[in-house]
Amino acid sequence: DVQLVESGGGSVQAGGSLRLSCAVSGLPHSSYCLGWFRQAPGKEREGVATIDSDGSTSVADPVKGRFSISQDNAKNFVYLQMNSLKPEDTAMYYCAGENPCYELRMTTADFGYWGQGTQVTVS
Repeated sequence: DVQLVESGGGSVQAGGSLRLSCAVSGLPHSSYCLGWFRQAPGKEREGVATIDSDGSTSVADPVKGRFSISQDNAKNFVYLQMNSLKPEDTAMYYCAGENPCYELRMTTADFGYWGQGTQVTVS
């Protein structure tokens, strides 16, 4: 079974940094996409950053230049490095996966596997 388990959320002051981690296991196909999404209260879930099995990445405009996505060499973890955090970044952050995946996209409909989320609060 595919499992995605997030960690690293917390509370931070504006301007600070956090790194979210997602432990990935059970992906049956070598071609996959992984991503980070977030959902603030009363808002729809939105894409933040995605990465595919070739290492190509995509970052949403609201966080471009502040957030980055990466994987470890063993491809067991996907990370979201968040710098220069703003109060509007406050949300539940979700790790997502799609497998197989042949085109890197950033909508919730393109990802079939989801973690339970980790809360990020910026004050």
